[in-house]
Order: sequence, then structure tokens, then C-alpha cells
Amino acid sequence: MAASASSASLQLSSPSTTATWLRHRPLGLSSLSLRHHQPRRLVVLSMDAKPTILVSEKLGEAGLNLLKEFANVDCSYNLSPEELCTKISLCDALIVRSGTKVNRDVFEASAGRLKVVGRAGVGIDNVDLAAATEHGCLVVNAPTANTVAAAEHGIALLTAMARNIAQADASVKAGKWERNKYVGVSLVGKTLAVMGFGKVGSEVARRAKGLGMHVIAHDPYAPADRAHAIGVELVSFDVAISISDFISLHMPLTAATSKILNDENFAKMKKGVRIINVARGGVIDEEALVKAIDAGIVAQAALDVFTVEPPPKDSKLVQHENVIATPHLGASTMEAQEGVAIEIAEAVVGALKGELAATAVNAPMVPAQVLTELKPYVTLGEKLGRLAVQLVAGGDGVKSVKVTYASARAPDDLDTRLLRAMITKGLIEPISSVFVNLVNADFTAKQRGLRITEERIILDGSPENPLESVQVQIANVESKFASAISDSGEVTVEGRVKDGIPHLTKVGSFEVDVSLEGSLILCRQVDQPGMIGKVGSILGEENVNVSFMSVGRIAPRKQAVMAIGVDEEPSKQSLKRIGEISAVEEFVYLKL
Repeated sequence: MAASASSASLQLSSPSTTATWLRHRPLGLSSLSLRHHQPRRLVVLSMDAKPTILVSEKLGEAGLNLLKEFANVDCSYNLSPEELCTKISLCDALIVRSGTKVNRDVFEASAGRLKVVGRAGVGIDNVDLAAATEHGCLVVNAPTANTVAAAEHGIALLTAMARNIAQADASVKAGKWERNKYVGVSLVGKTLAVMGFGKVGSEVARRAKGLGMHVIAHDPYAPADRAHAIGVELVSFDVAISISDFISLHMPLTAATSKILNDENFAKMKKGVRIINVARGGVIDEEALVKAIDAGIVAQAALDVFTVEPPPKDSKLVQHENVIATPHLGASTMEAQEGVAIEIAEAVVGALKGELAATAVNAPMVPAQVLTELKPYVTLGEKLGRLAVQLVAGGDGVKSVKVTYASARAPDDLDTRLLRAMITKGLIEPISSVFVNLVNADFTAKQRGLRITEERIILDGSPENPLESVQVQIANVESKFASAISDSGEVTVEGRVKDGIPHLTKVGSFEVDVSLEGSLILCRQVDQPGMIGKVGSILGEENVNVSFMSVGRIAPRKQAVMAIGVDEEPSKQSLKRIGEISAVEEFVYLKL
């Protein structure tokens, strides 16, 4: 059945520290976190205690109402950095806008409790993503709700600047009537360069096309087909700034884009160019812009964002007669404010519930439809990792793990990062105090010297399901259940999803079939009549419910492995009685 196989080694690289799970229940990314880890890790919160969410900047009522249905909500605005660090150790989630700096000090002060930071908006330059990842904290944003509002504000600034609306309004209110002074320029036929062709940039382009403008764009990551569909030509940075009549900025603030419009690049522009910025103030060197305006290179600028907000009252840029300034109003429509509040509230609550976040910015980006499809396989991966590590007897510890995915899908059509992260979670959490999630899985594995390799077996047939099976093998270890050692010498467990439920289908070289729910007892015994009844009777006497039972054997009347799924944990006495059955050669109890 197997047509070919390919192998890839997981390259792990992350910063140098990680968070230890200290006080409270893990509100993690696996939907199984609460049920499986709560007995060991719960110290302060009770099972029904609500998490605490700190909202440090104003959020729409609709979003706050969603949060309050699930959590205790602390709305504390205008906190100083010191006050934020003091509060954060009592919070499971933090929601900010652009005004709160969530730096390394905040994550360290949280002492491992902070699980989610929600940015109510698109940009996340005010959140230290490296520190968040080190501390296992998910960062989510609200990338869609304010897209149209920001684009509309960009167009508003574009048209207001072209027709001198702000200056003419101020003149009339000052009692003047200066029609000749405020002659504007037409937009029809002019070239607009959209710098950053993401959600907002592409919406600005659509609207500018409707105004009769010729639109070009620069974005090293934008797909050409999306630009062509809108009727926009993608060009290089230098071409964009050198031929345009208007330049509209829509890129994020990064090390690469910081002060990207500087003296050198202003000198490359067409004389009389006009600039709009509704992105981030830091992408423009503001002193250089003032010089460019005074030199006549830039005719006008319309700015909604500034390097320092609010800007100084004596700012030469703000006070310049050829500059229109607004106080960061890009997302400030009633509809956008409510939409952002709802979007970020849903993302934060979902993450705290253990749901997989499609808007995560420091975790593998997986589309929502793929998350839905992979959900049962994510559960399978974590449980297989949890089973495999509990089968290890000790020694030098787990250092080398191979994960094999069998699938009829092409390698490019199966992103295994999410699966790998949750297998890592299953491998590490049962033997450590570290809480592992999608964010910090690779970093935590590297820190603990765990090398994970991935192999894909490509199967013939229809790729209706993403995976046929997942196998986890741990090399160079002894096992507390000798039958878990496969013929090749590794602790081996394998499973698949049946009707949406994860099943264990192989232990060592023995085929079994048991649902991975509750916990599991593995017995190796002589294959003889009455074994299932004897074990079932012992468990029944203690009112332990058996959910599944499966027997895999070498041949009739030879050795067999019995896998028994149980809903409750048997007492030590009952486990001892199972071990004393004469035909039982070895057994192990495993918590899922």
C-alpha cells in the first residue's frame, strides 16, 4: 500500500528561557488540557473557578459582555508599566490596543500564569512576541474587523489632502474666503502606490480604482494573482516611490520598515508627491519628512499615526501648513470598534477554553478550515505522545523521537506543525512541571534536548482524510512494558481516528483497537479462554467502568496483548490483583 516515504528532521530554534507552570490550572491550546492535567497542577483555582482577563484599554461593550460571560473581567485603563506588571501575575489573559507595551517584563512578572495576550486590532508591534513564545503565551489579534474602517480613513485622508479640505475649513472658520489659495489636484489618472498590500492596502486599492486612479503596489509577500484580480501591478520599492503621485503606507512596523521613508528615499520621489500614512508612525522618519516638505519634494502629507502618540504640541510636522493630522482614527468607526471588540473577545475566550486559534500570531498559522479537519488528529497526537512517554522505564531519558504520518495526501497538502507540537506536549508534560502548548512546543523540546524527526509515508488511494495513521517511536530507552518494544527496538505506539474518535491501534508489534478515552490498562498474557472475564470481573467489583477492550495476539494460544479502556482509575489493590492472574505476564496502567 505504501508508495514512498520521505523523512525530515525537525529544526528547533527559539530564545533561551521558558516558563514553568506555577500556580494555576493550565488554560492551554489543547482541548484536553483541563481534564487531563487539572488533578496534578491545580493548586489555587477550583474546577469551576473563572479565569481573570485584564482589559487595559477601552473595549466595546459587545466584546466586554462576551468576556464577562466566561471570565472575571478587570477593566483597568491607563496603567503605568509598573502597575501592569503588578496586576499581571493575577491574570490569565490580557487584552490591549496599541497604547499598552507588553514587553518582556510583563511576561516575567506574570510568573507563567498569563496564557493569552489579545491585541484588539491588526498590528502587534507593541507586544514582544519572542518573550511571549518563551513563556508559552499565545498572542492573538483581530485582523479583519477594522479593515474597512482603516481603508476608508486612508481614502478620506487622500481626498481631503488633494482638495485641501482641512486647511480650507480652518480658513473659513477664521473668517476668510481664500478660493484661489486652496486650489487642489484631481485624482483621476494619477498614480497611487500602495506600500503594503495586505488586507487594508488591498481595500484602499479597490477604492482608489473606483476613483479613477492608476494603482500600483509594493509588497514582497503579496501574491501576484490577488493583485492582478484587483487590477493592481506589483512593482519594486524603488519603482513604486519614484513614479507615484500619491503614496499610501500600509506596512507593519518592523526592523526592516522602521523609517523606511527617510532622506535617501525621499530624494528618489517625484517632485510634488503626496503621502498618506494610516499604518504606523515609525515607518516614516518624521524629521526627514519635514525637510522633504520644505524642499518641495513632498507637496503634502496626511497622517493618522506618529512615532510618538500623542505627538508633542510643538511638533514641526503636525504644525506644518501642508500636513493634515488626525489622532489615530483609522479604526475609529462605531461599527469597527464593536467588530474588533467582538473579534478579539472571541479569540481570547476561545484560546482560554483550549480551542485552536486561527488568529494566533506566534504559533503555526493554520487556516480555520484546516484546524477543524485536524482537530481529532491533534487529540490523537497528544495522547500517543502521552502513552509513549509513560511506557519508558527511565534510564537516560527521552532524547530521540520519530513520528511517522501515513497519508494519501501530497506532502504539500499536509502541514504537520500543529500535530508535531501536540505530540511534543504529550511527550513532555507527563514527566515535567512545564506546561507545553502550540506556542512553546518547539522551544521546550530544544531546551530539554529532545530531537524529533518526522517521516511521511505516502499511501495510494483517495485523500479524503488528512491522515490514515500516526506512529510515535522513542529510541534508545527501556520500557516498563516490554511488549511495547517493536521489532526494530523502539517503544512504539500507533493510532488512527475512527468516526472522529482517536483509537490506539498498535503497541509494539501487537495490533489492538481501543478508544483513547479515560485511561488505559495494557496486559500481556498467555492467550487462553476466560482472560477478558477475569480482568473484567476484578474491575467490575470496584465499579470501574470498562469503555473498550481489545486483544491483539501473535497466534491462537500464544502470547496476546489486551488493551482495556477504563473511565475511572482502579485502586492499587485491583491493579495488583490483575497482575497476580497466573496467565498475565506483565501489565501497565497509563493515564491519558
